[in-house]
Amino acid sequence: MEKVKYPKAHEHFRAYLKNGSHRITPERFDVLDAALDYKGHFGADDLYVKMISAKRNVSRATIYNTLELLADCDLLAKRHFGDNKTRYESSFNRKNHDHLVCINCGEIIEFGNDKIQKIVDEVSEELGYEVEGYSFTIFGRCKDADNCDILKEKEN
Repeated sequence: MEKVKYPKAHEHFRAYLKNGSHRITPERFDVLDAALDYKGHFGADDLYVKMISAKRNVSRATIYNTLELLADCDLLAKRHFGDNKTRYESSFNRKNHDHLVCINCGEIIEFGNDKIQKIVDEVSEELGYEVEGYSFTIFGRCKDADNCDILKEKEN
């Protein structure tokens, strides 16, 4: 029997599926493992290509549906960076963080800042909310135009 790579995530997902009367299938757990293995932000099609390249037997529909379930049970976070694409990233065993996105080349930089967290906590307290999470994204342009991929492509 194959060893489970993320036992706590599998346990959490299995309970979520069972409580929601969703089917518990090996393919869904393959998608879970592949999503948690993915470094950085990814779209459903990115994960599909990666899994097919790794000779995993999974349909595009299973990936799309499973990613939604994984986001609903908080194992993945859905991100929108202003380009009409839904991206995902693991939220399993990760600290909250923020994003800086280049609107030219699409580079995404993750960062953490205690001042931002403090503001979130203060505003939530003032308005009587209990924080479940937040998303903070800064959109800008790379200062180093020579290393911005889109600018390089436009010049060629």
